[in-house]
Amino acid sequence: MSSAALSDNVILITGAANGIGAAVARAYAAEGATIILLDKDVPGLEKTYDAVVISSMKSAIYPLDLKGASVDDYTDLVNTIETQFGRLDALVHCAATLGQLAPIEHQDPATWSETLHINLTAPFLLTKACLPLLKQQQQATIIFTTDQHKAKAYWAGYGISKAGIETLAKQLADELKTEGRIEVHCIDPGKVKTALYSRAFPAAEQHHLPSPDEVTSLYLSAIMNIY
Repeated sequence: MSSAALSDNVILITGAANGIGAAVARAYAAEGATIILLDKDVPGLEKTYDAVVISSMKSAIYPLDLKGASVDDYTDLVNTIETQFGRLDALVHCAATLGQLAPIEHQDPATWSETLHINLTAPFLLTKACLPLLKQQQQATIIFTTDQHKAKAYWAGYGISKAGIETLAKQLADELKTEGRIEVHCIDPGKVKTALYSRAFPAAEQHHLPSPDEVTSLYLSAIMNIY
């Protein structure tokens, strides 16, 4: 694989401040891509930026809190990308919140709504906003991230949001397949040593789990398969 395999590509990654999002950003940058790093955690974004800029000098950070972002915020983001970079080749959704792990009977409605918004509604809104720019390319990619625990007891809003993400990805892929320009993927990276996993399983042993960097091949192959 050439170190410049993605050198002409501009890739937007959510959840890029840490965990899988940050690792994917580093992996794409190492292949020459220009990375737009999106997250609410500015110090985390700056840390990721310092890592990717070594390989990708044109990369940038875009602080945005998906919890409160409006349709206009997503429109402004896409307009900024088009103005500053002139193109968008891939959108990679890695941002997620765990919400409340508890029986449905005891769910806090506000936390439930917030979890569904960040994990499902925000990816929908961002994808919708990015589609016109992605469609300007002969080949583009949209990647969603799901989770194997989605249908298990107590996973509540998080699990339902991931089931929704899988359906969103399938619907979008079906709608776009006739155009043949945009590939849509939904990746389940499995159990990974992340802060979210630690919150979900605070007593679990994690030394045997792969690090975020060790699962980036899934995201690389989704992009590289179309080039």
